[in-house]
Amino acid sequence: MHKRKTYTFETEGKSMTFEFGRLAQLAAGSVVAQWGDTVILATAAASSRPKEDLDFLPFRVDFEERQYAVGRIPGSFFRREGKPSDQATLTCRLIDRPFRPLFPEGYRNDVQVVITVLSFDPDCPPDVLGITAASMALNTSWIPLNDPVAAARVGMVDGELVLNPTGEQFDAGDLDLVVAGTEDAVVMVEAGANEVSEDAVIEGIEMAHREIKRLTKLQRQIVEEMAEEGEDPFLKKISAEVEASVRRSVGSRVRDFLFAEDKDDRETMRADIFQEVHEELEDVFPDDAWAIGQVLRQIEKEEMRRAIVDRGQRPDGRKPEEIRPISCEVGFLPRVHGSGLFNRGETQVLTVLALGSVGDRQMIDSLGHREEFKRYLHHYNFPPYSTGESRFMRMPSRREIGHGALAERALLPVLPSSDDFPYTLRLVSEALASNGSTSMASVCASTLALMDAGVHIAAPVAGIAMGLIKEGEKYAVLSDIQGLEDHLGDMDFKVAGTAEGITALQMDIKIRGVNRAILQEALDQAKSGRLFILDKMLEVIPAPREEMSKHAPRIVTLKINPEKIRYVIGPGGKMINSLVEEYGVQIDIEDDGTVYVASESAEGIDGAVERIRGLTAEVEVGKIYKGTVKRIVDNLGAFVEILPNQDGLVHVSKLDTEYVDSPEDVVSVGDEVMVKLVEVDKMDRINLSRQACIEEMGREAVEAQETRKERPVRSKEEKERDSNRRPGSRDRGRNDRKRR
Repeated sequence: MHKRKTYTFETEGKSMTFEFGRLAQLAAGSVVAQWGDTVILATAAASSRPKEDLDFLPFRVDFEERQYAVGRIPGSFFRREGKPSDQATLTCRLIDRPFRPLFPEGYRNDVQVVITVLSFDPDCPPDVLGITAASMALNTSWIPLNDPVAAARVGMVDGELVLNPTGEQFDAGDLDLVVAGTEDAVVMVEAGANEVSEDAVIEGIEMAHREIKRLTKLQRQIVEEMAEEGEDPFLKKISAEVEASVRRSVGSRVRDFLFAEDKDDRETMRADIFQEVHEELEDVFPDDAWAIGQVLRQIEKEEMRRAIVDRGQRPDGRKPEEIRPISCEVGFLPRVHGSGLFNRGETQVLTVLALGSVGDRQMIDSLGHREEFKRYLHHYNFPPYSTGESRFMRMPSRREIGHGALAERALLPVLPSSDDFPYTLRLVSEALASNGSTSMASVCASTLALMDAGVHIAAPVAGIAMGLIKEGEKYAVLSDIQGLEDHLGDMDFKVAGTAEGITALQMDIKIRGVNRAILQEALDQAKSGRLFILDKMLEVIPAPREEMSKHAPRIVTLKINPEKIRYVIGPGGKMINSLVEEYGVQIDIEDDGTVYVASESAEGIDGAVERIRGLTAEVEVGKIYKGTVKRIVDNLGAFVEILPNQDGLVHVSKLDTEYVDSPEDVVSVGDEVMVKLVEVDKMDRINLSRQACIEEMGREAVEAQETRKERPVRSKEEKERDSNRRPGSRDRGRNDRKRR
């Protein structure tokens, strides 16, 4: 159990504090980290015994969002947090990736890091803080980790790089760059950008790494003072005897399949050779089947890396900067709103676009999002048949959520604004065949689908995955890596962008880090590859289609007075429901009075829009209306509805050019009469005049347009008798005559 101790780190005018020994004292390592008003608890725990049957590190990160962190009660039926949001899953991946290459080779204990958000400040996001805190929790425990890790965020406002930007700077910026690394090198990069140059990205990475160095220096001090002593970890190793025997048995046969161009042929030959070696040695080493497989994979890795670094020979015969054959197709599916099929070598992705109304937006219930709704959704599916395998298909995996988010980030900067294109967009990328970067193929296929649908994007976007093979001081940067080069290589660096600049980045390193020279070469080579791919795409569809698909909904936007929204909705939604049913449309209304009417039928939209305009029209002083008499008040006049839900008073003295003793002498409830709006007073009361219409249009023209109910004709005596019954009627009449 740690003693309580707090450390402070100053960054950009704000303090980060790291407190040990206060919470979660039974975890192997724990720290409470605070930055601004964001507070997180990072814990690390591990099993006491290794899982010797595994050939990988069983490491897991969980990022737990708590709604109380923003003073909110969960909206679910059970009023408690459910499955992690997509944003929480993406943060898990962000925190996970820097640590995997830094555990000792052969470590097989279950390791779990849990980051719990206790308080959330939008100016101090918990993702970068979580990476640093996770490193502190691991490094102050007995769990082995080779180096301290830290992270920093860089934004760009008005062309200037900003370290750890505030929420306001983030919203106004063109770059969201998250970098994680050790004191010596960068190990992970994640970025979204608005067509930012390669040079700016390199400068941002270097700015972040300077901050990372300061944080790792603090961690080394903390480790010296706080780290627990532990036993030397058990590291799964291979005996020299097993390794020598496997190498003799396989000989040079690995080269027979390693450089086969076709993936299926390569996998078949590989499986046959590996099976032969296992059968040959299983009697000699009956308990070392795992070790035999590990040595075979190590030989495969050595052969591939040696061929690339020493001879410039890639498994499929390409040069380091060469890209596999590309083919594109649009309009692949007949009834969808847009589709794009992208093939690169043995990788194939189909993206389909569905356009919806504003009401189809996704509500966001996540701590990290600055908006309540998302109008652009990008989903990615990776079925087992894409790699020739079979397995259960369940909920989207973390990988699928991550790849969809990366493609979404790549395309977001080029989409038209909601003002120009009031649609909800959902892109679904289906990975149909996978041998190298389906995520970047998804970016390309999605661009094709958008252009096929007639969405006028600012510029087409393409993506490419870069790789690295590094042996000592010698290295080779590879363009358009395939699966084997990714699996046996040292880097997976995904770069997406337009011809003008970068829109998304994702880099993962399997070695201890990379320097500026390698990053610069990888970005420059990626730009050349990106431009090559864009040219291939534009040969198929050089610009977005002028017309949208006939199957896509049409949306009309109109603006109404927010105070009149209630007229469109009606009591209990009666009016809006009747409009939807009558015209076959979908209607969405924003609080600011923006109304979206969507339908595949132009006639339906026109009818609904006309009705909505009628329900919410503004009255105009001096305009003549044909209105309906709704109510008559003795001694006062008639109330006439000139627009839906809007009526005004025609005073008895204004009902005719001649003297009117009683309103009922001229009008009845239900009559349609012509009136002129003469005034809207300070209390917003509408004053009307039928007299003014007669004077302006002539009595015959007015009466020709009016519709009157039949009513009994009263004699002069009846009128006089009714007049005498109304208090003050004689005085009122006398006074009216005097005024005239």
